[in-house]
Amino acid sequence: MTAEAVSLEMEPPSLPDWITPPPEGFKAEDLDHIPDLPAHTELIDGSLVLVSPQAAFHTLAVDLLVTGLRGAAPKDLRVRREMSVILASDQRPEPDICVITAGADEGPGQTFYRAEDVVLTVEVVSPDSRTRDRDRKPVLYARAKIPHFWRVENQWAKPVVYVYELDKVTDSYVATGIFHDRLKLTVPFDIDIDLTEIERI
Repeated sequence: MTAEAVSLEMEPPSLPDWITPPPEGFKAEDLDHIPDLPAHTELIDGSLVLVSPQAAFHTLAVDLLVTGLRGAAPKDLRVRREMSVILASDQRPEPDICVITAGADEGPGQTFYRAEDVVLTVEVVSPDSRTRDRDRKPVLYARAKIPHFWRVENQWAKPVVYVYELDKVTDSYVATGIFHDRLKLTVPFDIDIDLTEIERI
């Protein structure tokens, strides 16, 4: 084997161009045009955030809440999972669940929703997303005037739902309840979800 062949074999794989952000950061619309971008990549503060593989609890909690929300949502609302929401030119997170107005649904080719069409966002906290889900994203959702936010924590393999409502004067969320076994609410619409059902999914 020649020295040239050894050199070629040892050459590290090249990184995609998008691994280095532009000086001004990425923009929300860039996510639809960056080639080979991993699925579920988010844009937070102009930087790309790659998502780690999710544990079973995350999938089960999302399934449980999506089923409950779809069964309760009025006809003028739609429940969607893992769709990005444009909050600002440099903010395009992907909540685990969002509830949107029916008029915001443009069909199967749609890749994002706009903040003004979102009624509720839900984040199921994962080990790699704790800081974003607990601290950064709620601030961004509130500034974008999304009326309702839920944070779901894993407590001994059972979901605990922290419910928040927007204070329209301060554009910040106010905690309105913590729910362990049963999630029963009257806003944004009547909701009654047995959280213990996660054990039987």
